[in-house]
Amino acid sequence: MAIVRGIREKVHLPIYDSIYIKPEEQLRKAEASSTLKFFVDVQGKTKLETNLQAASLLPHYNEFEARAMRVLFSDLPPQFPEDPTAEDESLDVTNDEDFAVRIGTLGQTPAQVAVDTATGAAAGTAVTADFELGLDRLMELIAEARESDDGFAQLDADDEDVTLFSGTTEITAETDIDAIANAGGTIGLSVGDLEDYINELEKESPPQEQIRPNNGSGNIVSKFIYNTVTTFYVGEKVMIEMPTWNFPGGGGAWSLGGQTISHGEPSPLATFRFAEPIFISRQQNFRVEIEIPDADVQKDLQKVYGPLFIWVVLDGYMTRGVQ
Repeated sequence: MAIVRGIREKVHLPIYDSIYIKPEEQLRKAEASSTLKFFVDVQGKTKLETNLQAASLLPHYNEFEARAMRVLFSDLPPQFPEDPTAEDESLDVTNDEDFAVRIGTLGQTPAQVAVDTATGAAAGTAVTADFELGLDRLMELIAEARESDDGFAQLDADDEDVTLFSGTTEITAETDIDAIANAGGTIGLSVGDLEDYINELEKESPPQEQIRPNNGSGNIVSKFIYNTVTTFYVGEKVMIEMPTWNFPGGGGAWSLGGQTISHGEPSPLATFRFAEPIFISRQQNFRVEIEIPDADVQKDLQKVYGPLFIWVVLDGYMTRGVQ
């Protein structure tokens, strides 16, 4: 439909853009630099991610009157990949009473698998285990260990990620593996052990805020808003520059408990409003940047696993042609 000449309308139409960290991926894959840029790259994004059609420009010959700016962070449970993996060797295989599981000559019937007694009188060779666990499994086990009464997670002896040994000989017969499992054989992994395995993954490990969620001190949203600086540019002129905590989201989930954190009460009034409107003229470039000044904080934030959205919203009025 053609635009009616000489007549323009003014509508309340916020514009927004986002950076999206996909599930099982880290921020460093979506944005490797210390500066997160918004409204600059809009190609290939969905309507959930942006409502701009061209990078850094308003649609057609529209004009925009920015009245407020918001920065929003999603609070979605992270998802972790199978790779990278952590390994360990020669771990004790024990039963429910924490006694070692022993096996005689490999290939014996299940009835001939013994469990060590407190005096060590049982015959046979103590069974040991090696494992190779993906990051997703390590995070599941650490959650299980934290929920348990003794602070341990139990890895079953017949788990597909576990290799059993009798002395230096690998146990491969299914009857032997089933026998050890039926005797209650497990590998106990403490919270501390699991944290060590995860931290050994170095840059592919999650930050502490995702390893220890909701511990009263670490939250990904808090880490972003208190360690970054947000700048709004029109042309190459800085219109406002402040730490990100100055731009609450004014939307999203809200909780008075300790399980979720929202960047601002979910109300349109709970956000930063400009003292005077900021005008973006037709065909004038604009962008918003969120900078991470500290190098150590940057390294931590780049390890964050998704899904995670970071939206920047410019709230105001669009002046456009009437169709």
